[in-house]
Amino acid sequence: MSPVEQESDSLGSLEERITLAVQLVARLRKEKQAALDEVAGARADAAEAKADALRLADEVKTLQAERQQVRSRIEKLLGQIDQLSTP
Repeated sequence: MSPVEQESDSLGSLEERITLAVQLVARLRKEKQAALDEVAGARADAAEAKADALRLADEVKTLQAERQQVRSRIEKLLGQIDQLSTP
C-alpha cells in the first residue's frame, strides 16, 4: 500500500470515527432533553400531588371540626331529652 493510500485510509477512518462521534453526541443531546422534560413533568406532578394533599388535609380538618360541632349539638339535644324524662 502506498503512502498516499495509507493516508487516505487513515483520513477515511478518522472521518468515519468523527461522523460516529457527531451522531453519538446528537443522540445523547436528544436523550438528555427527553430526560430533562421527564424530570420537569415529574416535578410538576409532584407539586400538584402536594397541593392535592394539602387541600385534602384542610378538608379533613374542616370535616373533623364539623363533626365535633354536630356531636356537641347532639349531646346537648340528648341532655334536653333526658331532662324531659325526669319527673
